[in-house]
Amino acid sequence: MSRSITIARREFYSYLFSPIAYVAMFLFLLVTGILFRKDFEAGQPAAMRTILEWMVWLLVVIIPLLCMGLISQEWATGTIETLMTAPVDEADVVVGKFIGSFLLLWLMLIPTLLYVIMLRIKANVDYGPIFSGYLGILLVGGLFIAVGLFCSSLTRSQIVAAVTTMAILFAITILPWWVTGEATLKPWARTLADQAVFRRYTDFAKGVIDIGNFVFFVAATGVFLFLTTKVLESRRWK
Repeated sequence: MSRSITIARREFYSYLFSPIAYVAMFLFLLVTGILFRKDFEAGQPAAMRTILEWMVWLLVVIIPLLCMGLISQEWATGTIETLMTAPVDEADVVVGKFIGSFLLLWLMLIPTLLYVIMLRIKANVDYGPIFSGYLGILLVGGLFIAVGLFCSSLTRSQIVAAVTTMAILFAITILPWWVTGEATLKPWARTLADQAVFRRYTDFAKGVIDIGNFVFFVAATGVFLFLTTKVLESRRWK
């Protein structure tokens, strides 16, 4: 585990010197700041539900940009060979890079806590939905990072990795949400769409921490991390 922590620290520090990370964080905070105006309007419940739900859509775009070079850049520059010949195995590399990116997600969310303070000044805040909403965002973000890490392990091109990640996230998040709005949707298709990311996240935004939804996000994240490990193992022997 200590080897994973070392890689995570290296990955997190590399973000701090990456202009892409700062641009992504700036856009995230800018858009959330604009969206927060609706939650701050008179008559709105002090639970930040609007901004928390919109964070999911923003992460569909931002996470691919942050994760596109996690492994693809290592392949392109040849540094993966140095990394893989060090006393670490594939699981250490995958877990370390995941933790490093997850720490950046935390860093990106911390400034948004200012909105909670602003709401507290104006009204009596309902902390339950806010807490569960942030928990849901972390779970969604973790899954998205795992998907981005997997796609980054498949190619040397960061652009291809970003586009592929965005396509997968669109397919499991935005597309099912759009499909459920169709009145003629068959029951089995609606049931299937209800298992997608946004539908499961909305329970957290409402203040409901369902163990089934929690397990879904953790298990799905684990699956993509496992697949990434297997990709690295297969490439080691090529």
